[in-house]
Amino acid sequence: MGSHGAGILLILSAPSGAGKSTLARMLREQRSDVEVSVSHTTRSPRGSEVDGVHYHFVSREEFEERIAAGQFAEYAQVYENYYGTSREVVETILRNGNSVVLDIDIQGGEQLMSAFPEAVGVFVIPPSFEELENRLIARSTDTAESQARRLASARDEVRASGAYEYVVVNKKLVDAVAKLSSILDAELARRGRMEGAIGELLASETKQEKTS
Repeated sequence: MGSHGAGILLILSAPSGAGKSTLARMLREQRSDVEVSVSHTTRSPRGSEVDGVHYHFVSREEFEERIAAGQFAEYAQVYENYYGTSREVVETILRNGNSVVLDIDIQGGEQLMSAFPEAVGVFVIPPSFEELENRLIARSTDTAESQARRLASARDEVRASGAYEYVVVNKKLVDAVAKLSSILDAELARRGRMEGAIGELLASETKQEKTS
């Protein structure tokens, strides 16, 4: 798939607890035409994390040199550490005809849409805030105050999601992944992306006319 042109950068954002990371992982597992863009970070590897597989682990100095050189499509500082998406890594995957799915917060998503105007934004929402609250309680060791803060933040993020072209309700993971896959297929079939295929078809017709 994607042999006629570049792949698609699919940006997946969601309130905390809505399941975007799981959806992104399942989509990558199901589709051979979707690759992982490995992020850069200044934090140390944890447990069995491998450099170049989970993250590209770099020094703070190197990260800041890369920022100055404009090498990141988006980056953020979380507590003491930087995290960033390399423009070159994403461009290489897309040029090779495969797609990239990035699960990222709204601020990072907006930076990426600015860096890659062709990117497709998908905002994942829970079936209800009540369901989101239940998920946060079930998975989390957060204090009640921290959970309340996450819920308030989730409402703000949903209100701020206007830049995203698609919305997927994550009620059942399997259905939400199928919907994501459908969005990717529809975007890959857009005429603007398929000009190469149309050109090849017309060229082959011309060759046939000459030989007949």
